[in-house]
Amino acid sequence: MSRQQPHLPVSSPRLLASAMGVAISAASAAQMAQAAEDTDGKSQRNSIALDATSVTGQDQESTSYQVEKASSQKYTAPLADTPRSVTVVPQQVLKDTAATSLQDALRTVPGITFGAGEGGNPQGDRPFIRGFDAQGDTYVDGVRDTGAQSREIFDVESIEVSKGPNSAFGGRGSAGGSLNLVSKQPKQQDFTNGGFTYGSDQTRRYTLDVNRQFLDSAAFRLNLMNHEQNVAGRDAVNYDRWGVAPSLSFGLGTPTRVNLSYYHMQSDDLPDSGIPYGYGSKAGNAAHVHDKPTDGGNSNNFYGLKDRDFRKTRADISTFSIEHDLNDSMTLKNTLRHGNTGQDYILTQPDDSQHNVNQYGNVWRRANTRVGTTTTTTNQTDLFGEFHALGLKNNYSTGLEFSREQSRYSGYSVSNNSAVKCPVGSAPPYCTSLSNPNPNDPWTGTAVRNYAFTDSNADTRAAYVFDTIELDPKWLLNAGLRYDSFETQSKTAATHLKNDSHFFNWQAGLVWKPVENGSVYASYATSATPPGALVGEGSDGNPLSAGNSTSDLKPEETVNYELGTKWDVFHNRLSLTAAVFRTEKKNTRILVDQLIYRNAGESRVDGIELSASGKITDKWQVFAGYSYLDSELVDPGFNGRNGVISAGSAKGNQMPNTPKNSFSLWTTYEVLPKLTVGGGAFYVDQVYGDSANTVYVPAYTRYDAMASYKLTRNVDLQLNVQNLTNETYYDKAYAAHFANQAPGRTALFTTSFHF
Repeated sequence: MSRQQPHLPVSSPRLLASAMGVAISAASAAQMAQAAEDTDGKSQRNSIALDATSVTGQDQESTSYQVEKASSQKYTAPLADTPRSVTVVPQQVLKDTAATSLQDALRTVPGITFGAGEGGNPQGDRPFIRGFDAQGDTYVDGVRDTGAQSREIFDVESIEVSKGPNSAFGGRGSAGGSLNLVSKQPKQQDFTNGGFTYGSDQTRRYTLDVNRQFLDSAAFRLNLMNHEQNVAGRDAVNYDRWGVAPSLSFGLGTPTRVNLSYYHMQSDDLPDSGIPYGYGSKAGNAAHVHDKPTDGGNSNNFYGLKDRDFRKTRADISTFSIEHDLNDSMTLKNTLRHGNTGQDYILTQPDDSQHNVNQYGNVWRRANTRVGTTTTTTNQTDLFGEFHALGLKNNYSTGLEFSREQSRYSGYSVSNNSAVKCPVGSAPPYCTSLSNPNPNDPWTGTAVRNYAFTDSNADTRAAYVFDTIELDPKWLLNAGLRYDSFETQSKTAATHLKNDSHFFNWQAGLVWKPVENGSVYASYATSATPPGALVGEGSDGNPLSAGNSTSDLKPEETVNYELGTKWDVFHNRLSLTAAVFRTEKKNTRILVDQLIYRNAGESRVDGIELSASGKITDKWQVFAGYSYLDSELVDPGFNGRNGVISAGSAKGNQMPNTPKNSFSLWTTYEVLPKLTVGGGAFYVDQVYGDSANTVYVPAYTRYDAMASYKLTRNVDLQLNVQNLTNETYYDKAYAAHFANQAPGRTALFTTSFHF
C-alpha cells in the first residue's frame, strides 16, 4: 500500500494518557485518604461542576440547569427578555449526561439533527437546526470557528443554541440558527479537579482541570483530556483523541483584563463506515422508493477495512483578547484569533449504487477520501454598555469584524474505486458480504496522495449594532443590524471563480412584560448565505462552482417570524418557554435547466417549540424540550447532480434531516444529601436523507439513566448507562447510499476528585 499523509504535529496521546493517569491516581489516593481524616475538621466548601468532575471553589457557580443570560455581549438583554428562541446547555447538564462531544451534548436540544459526511462533504459535525444545515455556523466565544471538525467539549463551559435566522449576530449563513461554545476561563481562586472514566467497550477517559491564581488579579488554567474507546454495537470501530487547553488571564477584577488561550486537539480513529440503504425492490436496476438502512441481519456489521481505513484530525486555535472598562457603563473589547484545523482520512462507504446487494448479496467498499486544512484569522472589536437618551434606557453592543479564511483540500487516488461489481464469489477486499463482512480482509491495493488541490479563500468585513430599548418597565424593543462585505474565490488547476457579495441583515423584536417574571414577544429576523459561504468546508447549497451563471448568483435569503412567551416559575427557579414560528428560505440556488442554476428556489418550515429548564423543587431538576417542524420544499427546482437533470420532482416533499416531532427529557432528583439519581428519554421522528424522500432512517426512542454519589467531600462517583434498552437506531442520514448507526448500550463509571 502506498499512502502519503500531510504533516501533523508529532505527539503521543498514549504518553499523555499514562502521565495523566499516574498523576490523577497518585493525587487521588493521597487526597482521598487525607480527606477522609479531615472531613469533620474542615469547613464545608461549595461545588462547581466541570466536565466529568466536581470542582471545589470558594465562590460557588450554580449547579442549576437554569441559565439567565447568554455569554455574548450581542445579547443585550437577559434570556427571559430576548425575543428569540435560545437554549443554553449548561455545564451541569453536560456533566450529568456524561457528554463528551458536541453531538452528545446537543442530544438534549430537540429540533437539532446531524447529517452524515463522506468525501466531498467532509466528515465532522454537521448539525441541522430547524431543518437547515448549520455546518458552518459554529462559534467559539462569539467568533466563527471555520473548518469541518468533530468537536470535543473538555474545554467547554456551556453551549448556546440560537434558533432561527441570525445573520445579524454572526454574519453569513445561520439560516436555521447557530451554536456558540463557551470556553473555560481562568478564575480568581485555586482548584484542581479531574476525573477518570472507565466504561464498556474499553472506554477510558481522563480529564484534568487546574486553576491557579498567582497574583491578586492574575490566574492560569489548564485543561487536559485523553479519550479512548471502541463503540458499543459496532465491530472494529474505535476512537482515540487527546487535547490540551491552557489559558492565562491578567487584570481579573480590574478595569483592564487580558486573556491569552490556546486549544489543541487531535484524533486518530478507525471511523464508522455506516450501514447501506436497502432497496425495496430486488430488481438489478432498482431505484430507491422509500427505503431504510439494511444491515444483513446483524447490526454489528462493519463494512470497512482495518488495513485501509483511518481518520486523523487536529485543531490548533490561539486567542488573544483585551477588555477595558472605559467607565462604569461602557466597555471596549478586542479579540484576535488565529486557528488552523485539518483532517486526513480514507473511510469505506458501503455503496450500493451498482446494485450489488440486490443481485449478489455483497457490498462494494468504496473509499471516501479527503486531505484538508483550514486557516482562519479574525479580529473582532466590540463596544458595549448602557446609556440613557430621551428618557429611555438603552443596553447596546456594536462592533467591527475582519476575517480571512483559507481552505485547501484534495484526497487520495485509490485503486479499484469506480463502479465495482461484486458478483457471487468475488474476492475481497473491494467487495464483502452484506450479512457477514470481514473488516480484517487484507488490503493490497494502493492509495496515492492526489495533489490536485481545490483552494478557497474568503475575506469578511462587517459592522453591526444591537440595542435593547426600555420603552417603559413593561415594554422592551430589541433591534439589531449588520452589514457584511464577503469576497470569496475558489481555484483549481482548471478554474478560477470569484464572487463579491454585500448584504444587510437585521432583526427586531417587541417584548411585553405583563409581570416581572414573564414576557410575551413577537420578532422578525433575517439571514443571508452568499455563494461559497462554507469556503469549501461543507455541503454548500450555494457553491462557487458548476453552471454557467455562478458568478451572478446572489445570496440565499432566509426570514423568520416568531411569536413566543417566556416565564420563570416556582420562585423563579424554573424557566418555561414556548414559541411558534415560520422560517422561509428564498432566493435558493436551484437547477432550472441543464447546467443552468438560478436563485429561484424556496423552502419553508412552520414549527412549535417548548422548553423547561431549572428546578421544580430544591431537589428535582429538569432540562426538557419539544419541537414540531412541518417542513416543505416549496420550489426545489429540477432533480439533478452536477447540472444534469434527472427524473422526478421533490416539489412539496419534506426537507432532509428534519423530523416532524422530537422530544428530549433529562431530569435528576436528590434522593439523599449524597445520592442523586436521574434519567432521560429522547425521541426523534423519522428523518429523510434526501430531498426526493426516497431514503430515510426510522424514528427512535432512546433512554438513559444515571446515579451519582458523594463518597467524600473531595470524591464523587457517577454511573451513566446510555441507550439503556440497547436500541438499534441511526443518528445521521446521508442523501445517497448509507446512514450512520448510533452506539448501543454503553455503561460509564466516573470517579471525580476536586480540591
